Parts: sequence; structure tokens; C-alpha cells
Amino acid sequence: MQELLAGYPVIIEFPVHWGEMDAFQHVNNIIYLRYFESGRIAYFERAGFMEYMEKSGVGPILASTACKFKFPLAYPDRVLVGTRVGEIGDDRFTMYYRAVSTRHDKIAADGEGVIVAYNYLEQRKAPLPEELRMNINRLEGRA
Repeated sequence: MQELLAGYPVIIEFPVHWGEMDAFQHVNNIIYLRYFESGRIAYFERAGFMEYMEKSGVGPILASTACKFKFPLAYPDRVLVGTRVGEIGDDRFTMYYRAVSTRHDKIAADGEGVIVAYNYLEQRKAPLPEELRMNINRLEGRA
């Protein structure tokens, strides 16, 4: 399973819940976006984004997201969600997600999201702070 998540510096794990399945007997499509959200927040915490937001008012906001479904998850299973950052711009970066079934040792879905630095005090986008850019690069092994 390590090879399926190679290159993802933040990995979280949780169970697939019975209530996440729909009438088609697999995890409902919207749940994958929740899995990715949990991975995104774990990444933000590791990169110091949440702490930085508390002291400055500048934090992340999700501008767009996408998901490619590859293998249906179902109860019972455990899912690993890997998160990494690719391209970094002046005020945004792209996150990549991967959900993996531990029961089947298969990729269940790949996703991505564009995250914009946002000044919540001024209600407008902001430049990506250098401190956070350095934290991301360090977490990604690009320091």
C-alpha cells in the first residue's frame, strides 16, 4: 500500500461507515469529497496554516475541487487518504488527494483542489505568505 501513496506526505486513515453507503451499495460520491476535506485539513494543520490564520486572519479557502472515481468503496473497509501539494502560485496552490481501500489495496479515487490564500479580516484574497510557502515546501521535501 505504501507504493500507492508514495509522494503524499500527509496520510490519514479512518473507517468506512455503514451510513456512508447509498442505495447502490457503495460509498456515496459526496463522501469522497469529505474524505478529501479531512486530508486537506490534516495537511493545513501539519503545514501550520491553521495557526497562522489564528494570528493573522489569512487562511485557506477552497476555490475548486474535482474527483475521479476509480474503485467503489463499501462497508466494511478502511480508507487511507493521502494529500500533497503540487504547483504553488503567488496566491494559490493545487492540492492532490488519493483515497485508497485498505481491504482491496486499490486506489478508490484521485482528486485535486485549488486553494487560495484568503484574508478573512478584509474578505478578499491575499498573497500566499512566505512562511506558509516555506512550510509547504519543507513538508513536501522541497526545502
